[in-house]
Amino acid sequence: MHRKFIENLFILLTLNLIVKPFWIFGIDLTVQNVVGEQVYGLYIALFNFTVILNCILDFGINNFNSRSIAQSESFLQESFSKMFTLKLLLGVIYGAIVMLSAVIWGYRGYALWLLSLLTFNQFLSCFILYLRSNVSGLLLFKTDSFLSVIDRVIMIVICGVLLWGHVTDGPFRIEWFVYSQTAAYIITILIAMPIVLSHTKLHSPFVDIACFKQILKQSIPFALLALMTNLHNRIDAVFLERLLPEGIGSAQAGVYASAFRLLDAATMVAYLFSVILLPLFSNMLAKKQDVRVIVKTAFSLIFVYGFLLAMVSFNYNKELMSWLYDGHVEESTRVFGLLMLSIVPLSATYVFGSLLTAKGEMKKLNLIALSAMMVNIILNLLLIFRLQAVGSAIAGICTQCLIITAEVVVAIKIFQFPIAWKTIGRMSVFAVMSALVIFMSKKYLPFHWLWNVCIAVAISLCISGITNLINIKQTIRFYISKKNEVN
Repeated sequence: MHRKFIENLFILLTLNLIVKPFWIFGIDLTVQNVVGEQVYGLYIALFNFTVILNCILDFGINNFNSRSIAQSESFLQESFSKMFTLKLLLGVIYGAIVMLSAVIWGYRGYALWLLSLLTFNQFLSCFILYLRSNVSGLLLFKTDSFLSVIDRVIMIVICGVLLWGHVTDGPFRIEWFVYSQTAAYIITILIAMPIVLSHTKLHSPFVDIACFKQILKQSIPFALLALMTNLHNRIDAVFLERLLPEGIGSAQAGVYASAFRLLDAATMVAYLFSVILLPLFSNMLAKKQDVRVIVKTAFSLIFVYGFLLAMVSFNYNKELMSWLYDGHVEESTRVFGLLMLSIVPLSATYVFGSLLTAKGEMKKLNLIALSAMMVNIILNLLLIFRLQAVGSAIAGICTQCLIITAEVVVAIKIFQFPIAWKTIGRMSVFAVMSALVIFMSKKYLPFHWLWNVCIAVAISLCISGITNLINIKQTIRFYISKKNEVN
């Protein structure tokens, strides 16, 4: 399992690190610079509005489905047809609730029309994730890896033509950005559906009310977790756009989006860990296998990744913001430097959250998420009016630290993990030494800042090897030996 985790993680990360950074920094960022911070600020607030409520659309079915199939492949044959129809019904309910909530919240006219398009896209995106949950539940990680980037590849092509192909007379419009997402999602569904159907079939009758009730009842804990997680992760931009005065609110939401985009991009790597870890943990726990080696390996990798990214972003915040954006650099710099510190606890939650989900500890996870949601909302309401986007960044850091602390404590108690003092010591040494290296690289190295970053990161990675925080030789040796056994 250790070899399988490393091998599939490498494939998944490679594909996503090739495609998604270009999407984020080449397309998404260019769109924001072209349409302006106010238009993009409205877009991101509306987008987050649809994400917050997508727990209605998903209802925890994706995680429940992936976990159930990983524990028993027969679950796919028994449930696919019914879940397929259930997802369609939930899509209708989700759309109605989103639009009604938007009207109550005060959205009108153009904003409401744009929201309707984003709501449909959210349905398509969630349906893709459902199809992928079947693939990952079967432990077909390589197939899932390719499915994870298809939509972005298509969007890159469409948006690239619209942005730089000189095929339109007028300037790029945010609606075109939304339309390209719609087209990409539909094409991805047409590719993913036959893959899933090759392992099962759509049987009639599609509607089974008794089964729907049973599935929804089992999925409720997952749905509640998704709702509260979406709230404390996405409510910031909505609060900024709605609570601050007109004009200032959308501008601050745009500033926050500039910084959050990079956090969202950085979180992508951690999320990819969970795509593999959830079904892998579920399968191992069902077979009563020891998960400690996988937990330690995943956490060590994610800690090194998150800490280096946080330190580079904090020390080189102005350089990064000036390099990426045309306007509001000073404001974005302050928000970005703070917000990226949360990448360390946020990334770690994908490891321990996946472990606790696979174990079925949904009650404890929901209590943690409820506490985090309450803390995040209270801090946002206290800080936004005085500090605006900076206040939301501070609220985000505090929330993520609370979540990971609680999850680690719960995981240690449930799995009886011994406290790994050696690993904690190695992490501490690595953190102190790499932080000093990154700080000194900016102050003393005479090269362009990009070269300084590369040198500092290279040295820090060497430190992770020297401290044995990441045992690269052992991982390579383990992988080669297992591969030879298979051959």
